[in-house]
Amino acid sequence: MKIVVDTNRIIAALVKDGTSREILFDEYFEFITPDYTLIEIEEHKDELLKRIKVTEKEFEILRVFIFEYIEILPREEYQDYIEECKNDISDVDDALHLAACLASKAEGIWAHDPHFKEQQKVKIFTNIDMLRMSGKSRSM
Repeated sequence: MKIVVDTNRIIAALVKDGTSREILFDEYFEFITPDYTLIEIEEHKDELLKRIKVTEKEFEILRVFIFEYIEILPREEYQDYIEECKNDISDVDDALHLAACLASKAEGIWAHDPHFKEQQKVKIFTNIDMLRMSGKSRSM
């Protein structure tokens, strides 16, 4: 199942070996994110290093490992949807994820950001939704 993953869910997976990381590593899902996510993570890198309490090299290893499970969608592939999506959501950064979802024909966006609830174009999935749909719960 193809799902666009919001930057905050990726950051949650970077910060802690918890639910977000478990979901991200579930092979039932095919995760994608707009290329802008890499810029957002880089912008927050210093605070993440302090929060996670790792060296820059350890952080880079973790980031590379996490992104092995996420396809980066180049802006050219969702560019045509950005203007349309800016009218549907108040946070411009979230509009990029919405545009990526429409362009990639994903099932929805995995996010906890309340801005996503402003729009009606795509489904929004929380951690609970994702766990319910996961490969593990489907095999039980």
